[in-house]
Amino acid sequence: RYRDGRLDELWLDHDLGGDDTIWPVVEVLEQAAFDDRPFNIGVVVVHSANPGGAARIALGLRRWGYRVRVASGCSDVGYDKGPPAS
Repeated sequence: RYRDGRLDELWLDHDLGGDDTIWPVVEVLEQAAFDDRPFNIGVVVVHSANPGGAARIALGLRRWGYRVRVASGCSDVGYDKGPPAS
């Protein structure tokens, strides 16, 4: 749905919970660039408490010409671990 539009910012978090990661989305972005139809994104902001995963995302997307900013270990990033144990 955003193919022909512009996104000023796209925020990605590496770990989505359980075994899920953002990699399927990253692969779509990479494939679009490979096909000479990259998404029109001002900046991709990778925020993650997983520095290795964030670095891999940034490296991959930069390779395809996307502008990427990494906010690994950002204190504003948190995870809801559910209610505290009683």
